Amino acid sequence: MFTGLVEIVGKVSSIQENDTSESGGNGWTVTVSDASDILTDCHIGDSIAINGTCLTVTEFDKDSFKVGVAPESLRRTNLGDLKEGSPVNLERAMDAQKRFGGHMVQGHVDNTVKIISIKPEGNSLWFTFQLNEEEKDMMRYIIPKGFICLDGTSLTVCDVDDNERTFSIMMIAHTQNHVIMPTKQIGDRVNVEVDMLAKYALKSLENAIMTNQGIEELVKRVLKA
Repeated sequence: MFTGLVEIVGKVSSIQENDTSESGGNGWTVTVSDASDILTDCHIGDSIAINGTCLTVTEFDKDSFKVGVAPESLRRTNLGDLKEGSPVNLERAMDAQKRFGGHMVQGHVDNTVKIISIKPEGNSLWFTFQLNEEEKDMMRYIIPKGFICLDGTSLTVCDVDDNERTFSIMMIAHTQNHVIMPTKQIGDRVNVEVDMLAKYALKSLENAIMTNQGIEELVKRVLKA
């Protein structure tokens, strides 16, 4: 579990499509360097989110770490677009002893969205994103002033247009200086994870309707929980 508060920006130092080393397991691996600040308490098997994707550390040293990337993750995320030298957002799994900012992020990316507009306003930036036609069903989880996680960054949704499959966020100057979004261009893909609580709420409501329980029965179930 993560918060969506990016700790540092690292740099991809190696990508191997068929890593035959012991830590590579004959699969796709990514090594990230400039990560010493988040490796002081690292262990093999720990979870670190790269651009919002929860991945498992298979090897590390003082400055860098390696993770394996499954085919499903490559299909769902923009990790396959990475190149050596690419900057990436990094966050360790939540520490129960720290203040919980951001929002509850699983690190399970739903899909990618495309940047279609970047506009400045004062010292902030407006970013507008569009879902692919085949992913339009995700729009029901995206609401104005709701949570959304983009490339591992917890952000607040501003405007939503269900018909155009678009939504926007505004990024303050501080966030711009600590995440990779401002380095991206129109047309680039961004990982998106919608609010998981919205998923659970909608599934409960749909199940209640399908079983003819109605809203009154659903409220009773929630009150008992």
